[in-house]
Amino acid sequence: MSNAGFSSQNGAGGQAYVNGPSQSPFPMQQVSQGYSTPGQLGYHNPVPAKAPMPPGPGLYNAVPPVSSYQSGPGPHMPVRPQMGGPPPMPPGPMPPTSQNSVPLPTASTNNYYPNAQNPSPSSWNYGVRPPMGVAGTPPPQPGNHVTSTSSSPSPVPNLPPSQGFSAGPPPGPTLTPDASRPPGPPLPPASLNSWAPPGSVPPLPMNAMTPQTYQPGRPAYGPPPTAGPPPAMRPTPPPTGPPLGTATPPPPMAPQHEGMRQTHAPTNSQDPNSFEAGDRTIPDPPSSQPGPGPAGRPMGLAYPSLPPGYQNMAQPPNAPPMHPTQPYSSGPAAYQQPSMGPAQLSPSMAAMSLQSQTPDALRVVNLLQERNLLPPTAIEAPTPCLPQDLQKVNCSPEVFRSTLTSIPQTQALLNKAKLPLGLLLHPFKDLSQLPVVTSSTIVRCRSCRTYINPFVSFLDQRRWKCNLCYRVNDVPEEFMYNPVSRCYGEPHKRPEVQNATIEFIAPSEYMLRPPQPAVYLFVLDVSHNAVQTGYIDVVCQSLLENLNLLPGDTRTKIGFITFDSTIHFYNLQEGLSQPQMLIVSDIEDIFLPTPDSLLVNFNECKELVQDLLKSLPQMFSKTMETQSALGPSLQAAFKLLSPTGGRVSVFQTQLPTLGVGALKSREDPNQRASAKDIPHLSPATDFYKKLALDCSGQQVAVDLFMLSSQYCDLASLGCISRYSAGSVHYYPSYHNQHNPAQTERFQKDLKRYLTRKIGFEAVMRIRCTKGLSIHTFHGNFFVRSTDLLSLPNVNPDAGFAVQMSIEENLVDMQVVSFQAALLYTSSKGERRIRVHTMCLPVVNSLSDIFAGADVQAITGLLASMAVDRSVTASLSDARDAMTNAVIDSLASYRTAVLTIQQPGLLSPTCLRLFPLYILALLKQIAFRTGTSTRLDDRVFAMCQLKYQPLAYLMLMIHPALYRVDDLTDEGALNVSDRTIPQPRVLQLSVEKLSREGAFLMDTGSVMYLWVGRNCNPQFLTQVLGVPSYAALPQNMTQLPELDTAESTRTRAFVGWLREQRPFYPTLHVIKDDSQLKANFMQSMVEDRTESALSYYEFLLHVQQQISK
Repeated sequence: MSNAGFSSQNGAGGQAYVNGPSQSPFPMQQVSQGYSTPGQLGYHNPVPAKAPMPPGPGLYNAVPPVSSYQSGPGPHMPVRPQMGGPPPMPPGPMPPTSQNSVPLPTASTNNYYPNAQNPSPSSWNYGVRPPMGVAGTPPPQPGNHVTSTSSSPSPVPNLPPSQGFSAGPPPGPTLTPDASRPPGPPLPPASLNSWAPPGSVPPLPMNAMTPQTYQPGRPAYGPPPTAGPPPAMRPTPPPTGPPLGTATPPPPMAPQHEGMRQTHAPTNSQDPNSFEAGDRTIPDPPSSQPGPGPAGRPMGLAYPSLPPGYQNMAQPPNAPPMHPTQPYSSGPAAYQQPSMGPAQLSPSMAAMSLQSQTPDALRVVNLLQERNLLPPTAIEAPTPCLPQDLQKVNCSPEVFRSTLTSIPQTQALLNKAKLPLGLLLHPFKDLSQLPVVTSSTIVRCRSCRTYINPFVSFLDQRRWKCNLCYRVNDVPEEFMYNPVSRCYGEPHKRPEVQNATIEFIAPSEYMLRPPQPAVYLFVLDVSHNAVQTGYIDVVCQSLLENLNLLPGDTRTKIGFITFDSTIHFYNLQEGLSQPQMLIVSDIEDIFLPTPDSLLVNFNECKELVQDLLKSLPQMFSKTMETQSALGPSLQAAFKLLSPTGGRVSVFQTQLPTLGVGALKSREDPNQRASAKDIPHLSPATDFYKKLALDCSGQQVAVDLFMLSSQYCDLASLGCISRYSAGSVHYYPSYHNQHNPAQTERFQKDLKRYLTRKIGFEAVMRIRCTKGLSIHTFHGNFFVRSTDLLSLPNVNPDAGFAVQMSIEENLVDMQVVSFQAALLYTSSKGERRIRVHTMCLPVVNSLSDIFAGADVQAITGLLASMAVDRSVTASLSDARDAMTNAVIDSLASYRTAVLTIQQPGLLSPTCLRLFPLYILALLKQIAFRTGTSTRLDDRVFAMCQLKYQPLAYLMLMIHPALYRVDDLTDEGALNVSDRTIPQPRVLQLSVEKLSREGAFLMDTGSVMYLWVGRNCNPQFLTQVLGVPSYAALPQNMTQLPELDTAESTRTRAFVGWLREQRPFYPTLHVIKDDSQLKANFMQSMVEDRTESALSYYEFLLHVQQQISK
């Protein structure tokens, strides 16, 4: 990534912020724009074929399981390959494979290249930088998947079939692992699994992994059987005999060569920011064939008719010996990271530790046998295996999280793992503790401009070494004094070096102009349709209640615009007895009638603002105007805010019909349940995107509130928020009287929106250790330069994601660091810099990479990538690519990590939920097919997947299900003198439901309380306040406040869940005959539907593809 200084275009002047005394001498490296070219399809993996990697000779031979961790004969150090491209494949046949290996399938004829003989790219491109492009042209960015470039896309040229990639060790000399080591305190070993315990048998010689190239004759991966669960794919039964143990011990790990040749992506490689669906597809199970549930039934039980071998399996007579496995454990398996890893021990202790125990993250799980995989409570982020002193000061995973907590040493190793490398950020999160430093000197690296942080090393009291570029810098005199201890000569104890998250009050050199005031402009649709919904009353009332809570100071400005077929401005100038409405009917050439009195100082004109809000709902109550000139009103808002910057809040209730930006309905209601590709996911016009980019340049962000019962083309309108760093809020079927739950949610959301913290004229840059690079960003923003995100507004509810690649071998590094710096203006007019720094270990073995995989972060990043794929290619491509991500990673684990061949679908414990999460994504509103889904609902779900922080995102993907009719205080939390029950999380399957119980499902934005027909009468009376099930009302959205212990517990639990997120989730109490029961059942992701596989069938499909 670029090492340029922290610069930003601010205001109309177009000058730059300069952070620190000097700009970096390094030019920005520009790469091609990777979003808009349809042909950019793959993650450029050196293994393009969709088959598992064949093991080398001896890999699957019967090796005595002496130790789970064996090192190779000698650790090879990676060497840098020759420049200019990858080495060609050696001529001749492929090396022979083991007798137990699976033969490579022949090539598919389904090829994205015009020449069928050219290799087809693989389905994901994890972490390979896009090809170099021509600098200077603006990025096209048709969707909100933005690469850090400003160059135009180029077509993907054909790759010669002779270009192969070598993943084997280089023939060069071998070095000891510690031959090259930077000075400083002792660091953890690069690999956790490279110790050979004393007395172990020397490992057998191991050939390099057979490099896989795309084979021209390979057949396409086939779908699973079309009638019911695939009978031929039953898992191989375990051995018979005495009862099995409670855990599955892992087989020995494959010997890993510590040195691997770096495989450079050729300069004509495809865009790594998109991904290609391979040849495998998941067919929709036919409803006409008998399967696990009766045909025509919308929902069925998960695992309804288990294959006989799934419960009581016998070992075939000639099966190889295998480790004992557990078909079903009585409770969920433990899901926790070891409290102390080998990296925190001395080398000799680490060897002894690895000899005696295996990290829990690498415990082998047979997914086809172990059913209870969900932990009973929330899943914690894995802890990086760092020394205690580093881990203690590492950044919180709630703010900064990596998909892999152990970074591979080379890109080739990352490609071999088939796991995506990326970061997920929540940079402006509300924090209970945030150290704030006021200093005239902010200490930064003179070379790469990194802010000083806990992971730099002090060579002495006067010099420190940057942890990103390794330059040695001088310690400024002022930094020698510690304001906390009030001592001199302790720079290593200052707050900047003790806290991974810190905020600086920026000095004047970080300001191009005086910090802008807080400016709020409200743009309201007042057409007949809008008045009928009743939303204007709610907005005006919420504003009246929260006006004094708007973030700001004495300079805060406020203004209002309303529109239907004309634009209405409001003169709120001080001295007027009442607000004046000024109507502009010429919507083709918008102008501001009185530019100086439309945005007014809030404190000086508060009474006029309050008068306007009180009279506004009645002013248009009799209107019959049905047209909507949204585009011209946004142009007026842009003109009004351009001189200062600020926030525009737009409330819209219908499709824009007049002036620029007018749209026509593109949705065909008859195609909502189509199992084919979904059209119209991309914008119908580029007007809203272009206007958003203009807004971004003038520090204006647009937030969109959609309140409609009709199609509004959110795919087009959402661009105004996406590229201006705004947010989209969507309330389908909104009506004050007819939908009270939606009204309550809108009121609560509006209060949060109006009163939450806000940052203006912000920019964010993410830096990483030399050798790593960032190539793709996800979220709502505009990429201004190679690695600088423009954020006219930043709010505490916005999340971001980035994809990364390894450009240079990280051979000499024990750890790498990542730093996100957010420069913004607070609502009080202070220029501030919030800095987050994260440190992660570098490893050189596949087993260590898998041990550090963060399954939730991986799922979140893949969801963002899939949204982009849906827009740039097709929904089916995105679905196939998500499925292939599971197949590829588990195939890599099986072939490259495990040494003892076992039957079944094997996964490390840390990835055991990966297939479940991907299946949940496939059934999520954004990606599901065959189920009636409104186009705006689908597009909004895609917006949320790209914009939500990970903590809220996971509830959207995989909701939480609890039984709540038997809550107790056992294991309860005590929060602010309240007792919060903690029921266990249940699997999302109707077999977990009971007609005698009540179950709460939390989907993030909505909660469903399903009450069984034979529910305990005590729960009905003491929690719901009704005498019987029949007396339960149809549209119950509140839990009554009853003076009973059961009511107090239930309300405390629901309230505690609501407090975990910024926006208010509605609650619906539903019965068997409720209309919303279908929504509740559709979230049972483990069950089979007429158009989607059950979890068990999905596992069989994955196993079938891995076995090919």
